[in-house]
Amino acid sequence: MTSRVVAGKHLDEDVAIETSLRPRRISEYIGQDKVKQTLSIFIEAALGRGEPLDHMLLYGPPGLGKTTLANIIGAEMGVGVRITSGPAIERAGDLVSILTNVKAGDVLFIDEIHRLNRAVEEVLYPAMEDFAVDIILGKGPGARSMRLNLPKFTLVGATTRLALLTSPLRDRFGGVFRLEFYDDEAIQAILLRSARILGVKIEEEGAREIARRSRGTPRVANRLLKRVRDYAQVRADGVISWQVANAALSLLDVDELGLDDVDRLILLAIVEKFDGGPVGIDTLAAATSEETDTIMDVYEPYLIQLGFLQRTPRGRVATRRAYSHLGLPVPAMPDETRQALLFGEQSE
Repeated sequence: MTSRVVAGKHLDEDVAIETSLRPRRISEYIGQDKVKQTLSIFIEAALGRGEPLDHMLLYGPPGLGKTTLANIIGAEMGVGVRITSGPAIERAGDLVSILTNVKAGDVLFIDEIHRLNRAVEEVLYPAMEDFAVDIILGKGPGARSMRLNLPKFTLVGATTRLALLTSPLRDRFGGVFRLEFYDDEAIQAILLRSARILGVKIEEEGAREIARRSRGTPRVANRLLKRVRDYAQVRADGVISWQVANAALSLLDVDELGLDDVDRLILLAIVEKFDGGPVGIDTLAAATSEETDTIMDVYEPYLIQLGFLQRTPRGRVATRRAYSHLGLPVPAMPDETRQALLFGEQSE
């Protein structure tokens, strides 16, 4: 199985994680048990029929293993994996070039597939359904259409924003899988595996402390592991114990729930600048000097998961739990009353 980028570059945090840390087989993949079980059945059935796997869509917050799963699908099917991303495919011709170079059975992985423009998406429809693309030859009255047949392949799409996918595109996927945040035990197992690969000495309690502050995200866990490794190498004896992990993460300003400076900046902006909300996402982005998409895709999902933030029709609202975590006095108005006002209802 070969894997290569065919258009553009990954500009997300994946570039900071060694390829060696990624599991290569589904049996090595930790967590997401329901997704693994279902995928295993689909893969075994496709292999039994001697057919390519049906098109698959993976969605969920960044860093949960969508790219890793795409590579695992290729490995389990015994085929090549070609990688690109929605923003990198600017014109329909770019996609046609990629599709015509795909080999029979290959996995084509499109990250951030929700960012494909409409013209490119139109080319993808017949490619997914009929394994063919239509190209226009010539211009003006003499222009004519020609259909190019493609080898059967598997498209694996990944997105952090499922709602932004058009219905025609979403409906063409044979399987849609949601990746959830990991629990601490799964993250701890991932950290122990990564530590073995990196040659890092780590105690169970040290791994548990890093896992507790990893936001339920393997990518974050591996990033913190490497930074704690550096601290242990310079300030300790090279072994990551609970004391070393706690000291290193405190130095990095990662608190006991995994919140960092940006998380706290977002919550404090809502609480101190906008009286707890509601505040629109564009206003919040301007107040924190962060990109709107970054707040929505990277920070909000975990803050909502913790119950620190609520999305309402009128904007974002900080909850009582957010005030308590920040060590600030809880506002007099209960959350229920505020919610009633937001929805235009009268409080009893």
